[in-house]
This record gives sequence, C-alpha cells and structure tokens, in this order.
Amino acid sequence: MAYASRFLSRSKQLQGSLVILQQQHAIPVRAFAKEAARPTFKGDEMLKGVFFDIKNKFQAAVDILRKEKITLDPEDPAAVKQYANVMKTIRQKADMFSESQRIKHDIDTETREIPDARAYLLKLQEIRTRRGITDELGAEAMMFEALEKVEKDIKKPLLRSDKKGMDLLVAEFEKGNKKLGIRKEDLPKYEEKLELSIAKAQLDELKSDALEAMEAQKKKEEFENEEMPDVKSLDIRNFL
Repeated sequence: MAYASRFLSRSKQLQGSLVILQQQHAIPVRAFAKEAARPTFKGDEMLKGVFFDIKNKFQAAVDILRKEKITLDPEDPAAVKQYANVMKTIRQKADMFSESQRIKHDIDTETREIPDARAYLLKLQEIRTRRGITDELGAEAMMFEALEKVEKDIKKPLLRSDKKGMDLLVAEFEKGNKKLGIRKEDLPKYEEKLELSIAKAQLDELKSDALEAMEAQKKKEEFENEEMPDVKSLDIRNFL
C-alpha cells in the first residue's frame, strides 16, 4: 500500500489536472463542507461542479491504472512505450495537456505581449530550459544566428509587427532547418520522442522510489531475512 501511495504521488501526469485546477481556482477543502442552513449561491454551485469534475477525472485515472500493467524498467523500450501509452490514455480521459501541448500553451501565453523577435527567442529559450528540454540539434543557436543576420540586413532590431522583416527571418529559419535536417512533416515524430523521453524519466524516478521504499522496508526487523523482489516484478494493480 505504501508503494501504491508513492506511485500515485510521484506521477505528475496522473495528478496534473488536480494541481492545475487547484492552482487556478484556489479551492480550499472547507469550501465543500456541509453547513447547516447555509444559503446556496451560484458561485457555490460552480465550485462544487469544479470539485466533482476533478474528483471524476482523478477516479478515471485510477481506474485506468487498475487495468493497465506498468513495468518499472526504464531501460526497456517496450516498457517505456507502454507507460507512455497509459499516461496518454489518462491525459485524454482527464482532459489534460500532453507535454508538447503544454509547451505550446506556455509559448502562446507568455509571448503574446512580446513586441520584438529577440525577446521572443529569449523567452523560448527560457521555456525550453524551464521544461528541461535539451537542444540536441542546435536549433536554438541557429535561430539566433538567423536573427543576427536579418537585423544586420535591416539595420535595426526586428519587431514582430514588421511583416517583411519576419518573412526574412522565417526564410532564414527554413534554411537553417534544412541544414539541420528538420522537416515540418517530422514534427509528430519529434513530439513522440519528447513524450517517450519524459515517460522514461518518470519510470526511472518511479523505479528509484520503489527501490528506496523496499530498502527502507528491508531494514525493519520483521523483514530483514526476506529477499527483496525484483522491482520489475512489482505490479501496481495489486495495490489499488
């Protein structure tokens, strides 16, 4: 049971909807406590609706985990893919963003008021770093080089409202993408690779937590003579 609790608490994808909605609406638990002769307001009904929506989504996620086998083996591509598929199903049932969708949302909301291209690229760099995404292809450096070239040509900082200048920048981006072997039609593959890398990292974290929990259990006197099971043999469905 302890392991099951750790599994659920460490799975960011599973509880993401709870955290997001709690942060957005700042719902205290006492808001839903029964009070005698308390008048009902429209706001109360709205908050109750949000609460029950969260509860139903969380229950849907747990129901999926009761059915799907997850193997704690981050080095096995099949186990990683299975875990990624389970998390994808949970996101769909709970109406949550994938990591790619969340990044796009962050970009859309955080760059909306940025007027110039350089500040825009710096914000993209900040979002990438914050999300822990590595730039293995060197695309970021290419984009800044392209911006330097365009600003040198137009002899002024490039504003996003400058359609002609932005067209020049996009053309430079396309040249750079071609050199790096990046094609628009390959974007779904890059998104899938990102989701798999996240799934692998989460499985590795879950495996470490399971090993830590078993080591702590083994130190207890009543378990000191028992052999610790292979972490890959653990089945979360047995604890739900």
